[in-house]
Amino acid sequence: MRLMHINGRFTQGHATQEIAVHNPATEEVLDTVPRGTAADASAAVAAAMAAAPQWRATVANDRAELLHAVATKLRHHQEHLIRLLTLEQGKPWSENEEELVWSANTFDYYAELGRHERGSVLPPGTPTQFNFTLKEPYGVVACITPWNFPLLLLAWKLAPALAAGNTCVIKPSEMTPLSTLYMQEHCLDHLPAGVVNVVTGYGPEVAEPLVTHADVDMVAFTGSLATGQRIAALAAPQMKKLHLELGGKDAFVIADDADPQVAARALAYAALLNCGQVCTSAERVYLPRARAAQFTEALVEHVRSLRLGPGMESTTDLGPMMGEKYRAKFETHVEQARHAGAAILTGGRRPPGFTRGFFYEPTVIANADHSMLVMTAETFGPAIPLMEYSSFDDAIRLANDSPYGLGATLLSRDPDRIKRFFDEVRAGTIWINDPLTDNYAGPFGGMRMSGGSRELGQEGLEEFRTTKHVHWDFSAAAKPYWYPYGSA
Repeated sequence: MRLMHINGRFTQGHATQEIAVHNPATEEVLDTVPRGTAADASAAVAAAMAAAPQWRATVANDRAELLHAVATKLRHHQEHLIRLLTLEQGKPWSENEEELVWSANTFDYYAELGRHERGSVLPPGTPTQFNFTLKEPYGVVACITPWNFPLLLLAWKLAPALAAGNTCVIKPSEMTPLSTLYMQEHCLDHLPAGVVNVVTGYGPEVAEPLVTHADVDMVAFTGSLATGQRIAALAAPQMKKLHLELGGKDAFVIADDADPQVAARALAYAALLNCGQVCTSAERVYLPRARAAQFTEALVEHVRSLRLGPGMESTTDLGPMMGEKYRAKFETHVEQARHAGAAILTGGRRPPGFTRGFFYEPTVIANADHSMLVMTAETFGPAIPLMEYSSFDDAIRLANDSPYGLGATLLSRDPDRIKRFFDEVRAGTIWINDPLTDNYAGPFGGMRMSGGSRELGQEGLEEFRTTKHVHWDFSAAAKPYWYPYGSA
């Protein structure tokens, strides 16, 4: 059993039960972790609270060196971490290798950004005044992370939170806690005790006590809209800072000037990365009616060439889905589309010959429309639903026809269409001809029901800092605008 980490030591805490961690490709048990309790969450918060004054007082240059050391250790342990990610999460080795590289580089990025500035000097109102702002940590941050990118989405929270001077309590997904615990043991072990703590367990038993704890100043969460709404409701009475990165239903628009072969590869990558289990997956695809047949034919041919299998095999393009409940939900969406008149052009079934693991064939769905769940609800699986549009105005209208606003992609070489797309489509990230690519300096996050918070970039650091304005008058003399008004 892998233990939790509280106040500088690994412990079973108050847990009396264990949680089994399964390999989604084989369904075998990889290891177990403690089923943490509210008491464990409270102990971790107390440790973070105790460590907060020292960590806040640590100068930015010293914090930067400690964060660079995290990045160095992640690279040193990358082989084992990639293996753990592949075994407990399921996506192919190459995708987990990319996740590890991004995680390490995120710590390097925020190590430098964290010592760049701490506020700004403002023009004063009079010659005797000095006005400036200070950017300060919130205090204790609860980082509640999902299972689809266990280390990457942790790094996007943990690195800026630490760079800003906060201490943290991590609650990893109960399905993928092993890589986080290994990272804590081997890559965060040089940090002072209590600065980073890890409590394993289920949401109602660990995450909710963290959200409602009076000494947790901020909650950073990536996950479903429903869970984000639950967190917001629980945190509302305390008016604490929330950083919510929620679901998406991203639109992918192909213009009629795109190349069908290039479009097929771009779309398959955008829709099927991590078996479609990405918040920014292309889940709504819009094709120009005049060339829909060409784009569809190229897409189906390409998707049929992709290989399913365990992520540990070098020939695998698509690994398994995370678990049976996710596959069952996905099947519900596919079957609802089929019964509503959509055509399954390839896939649409569990692959024959796979007796173990949560596999599902990549599925191309034609004749989709907005009456179907695959076009309106977050499907989170290997589906590519296709809908035709008649004009570019129609394409933009359809792209905006969703309560979510995380990302959107356009394939086109026409600058007029491109400008209209990024001006008019309401989404936090607009990709033109290169879907699902991030930039360390570019903020990531959504609009509307996708949450509104930002990760990466300067904006990602600002999420973990609060602003204090200092108004300092050098003169201690009485001011003429004080009471009594009639004396003048």
